[in-house]
Amino acid sequence: MTLPYGFVKAKIVSAPVMKGSRRRSEIQYHLHFSLLVKGTNWDVAVNVGTNDSDDLLKYKLVYDFRHPLITRLSSAAAGASDLTGQPSLPALDFVRGADLFDNTGDWRDSDVMDGSDAPEPAASLKRLLLRAQQQKADVYVFGRFYAEGDGIHDTHMNQGSTGSFLHRADDDSNDHNDIWQDGAVLVDLGEPEWAAYFAAFEQQLVPTDDLGNPKPGAQTI
Repeated sequence: MTLPYGFVKAKIVSAPVMKGSRRRSEIQYHLHFSLLVKGTNWDVAVNVGTNDSDDLLKYKLVYDFRHPLITRLSSAAAGASDLTGQPSLPALDFVRGADLFDNTGDWRDSDVMDGSDAPEPAASLKRLLLRAQQQKADVYVFGRFYAEGDGIHDTHMNQGSTGSFLHRADDDSNDHNDIWQDGAVLVDLGEPEWAAYFAAFEQQLVPTDDLGNPKPGAQTI
């Protein structure tokens, strides 16, 4: 069974704030902000990296993003769209829908996070989100919906992890890998090209099998 997944189309109503959360031997950092979704404030947690130099992010922050996905999203209704189990666009899959990254440049290494919003990609992404808030731009956040409360997180690649994240076909009790469930943030700033943010942890490996687990010989994206 796939985890609840989709995207939210809404406008930002609070400035992004950096927050850290302890995960085993590292601290993961997110930019949190609110989207107004049909009269309700939704929390959004966008991954920007960790303080572990062995588990940084690979990311793309693209200001001239062009893809047919833009047309489909532009016509989507405001609010939350459930894409759970959908094996095609507008659901995202960094492996099976790799043309998403055509003409987007190389993956970059994130800085080691120190709790501030100065390291990259946090600094540049925060500027983009503040601009979107000021312009009242439509923002599209792809990820997994909160199990409790109104919000969306896992705004990064959601496949290719090992250890406790391996997807076992007969057990859905863990926060597991899945295909066609990758996260991203896209912003319509009123230009033909959009801005887009994509991320994957260095320890997430591709290619993946039909459960989203790494295949033998898989490597960092």
